[in-house]
Amino acid sequence: MLAFVTSAAGVQVPAIIYGTAWKREKTAGLVTQAIVRGFRGVDTACQPKHYDEGGVGAGVAASLGRGLSRSDLYLHTKFTPVSGHDPNRIPYDPKTPVAQQVSESFSTSLRNLRTDFLDCLILHSPLTTFQQTQEAWRAMESLVDSGAVRQIGISNCYSPGDLDALYLAARVKPAIVQNRFYAATGHDREIRSFCRERQMLYQSFWTLSANGQLLAHPTVVALATAHSRTPAQLLFRFLTQIGVVPLTGTQSEAHMAEDLAIFDFEIAREDLKAIDGLLSP
Repeated sequence: MLAFVTSAAGVQVPAIIYGTAWKREKTAGLVTQAIVRGFRGVDTACQPKHYDEGGVGAGVAASLGRGLSRSDLYLHTKFTPVSGHDPNRIPYDPKTPVAQQVSESFSTSLRNLRTDFLDCLILHSPLTTFQQTQEAWRAMESLVDSGAVRQIGISNCYSPGDLDALYLAARVKPAIVQNRFYAATGHDREIRSFCRERQMLYQSFWTLSANGQLLAHPTVVALATAHSRTPAQLLFRFLTQIGVVPLTGTQSEAHMAEDLAIFDFEIAREDLKAIDGLLSP
């Protein structure tokens, strides 16, 4: 059965989320398939370069009415700064002030996703200057004030100092940090600790694709075998047990089923420590 965790903002978030980057024309069908299979959280972005946000909306719409309503789903998207876009496909006027860019991007997301509110809006990355980041954040705070967004967060923020500065300056505190989970950043130990201390949810992406060595490690393989699971299932379950919400972008229906089945078993405390010891210091 799918598990949920609660953010510092009081929002229930599925403990594993379906990611939609790079799905292109397959997006709608895969989102429908994921929701029908049992996923209740979907990650996307208003970034045509890497996401078909409209396809996500179509997939969600096709899933509703099968005993599901919008309130049963957790949908979040991202405001992507100008630097993260294909210059020919920016979903807002890049010449306007940052706050206006956030507003236009958000309006586009609501149309694409066929909804009148978002469970979370994520700043896709810090902007060039901290002042610009604050401008974007204040615009996102206003969306929370209006009731159109339930909580806000930040992605691709790998500097503990930058995250701390944002947190201290924010009136509406970040509820989510979504980062690439891999060895090059020490698997974000310091940032994960920062999040844990403030009841912020840490979400991981590239969790499988960037951790091939970890998945192939004899300890992981042996523990997966002992639980009659795959190494991928073991890693996902490890993360959920230590408070991380992983994203999975699989296009395989069989793997979707496996990803959702991770809550059917539990890793012992000593084995959690053994896996943790394999992560970058």
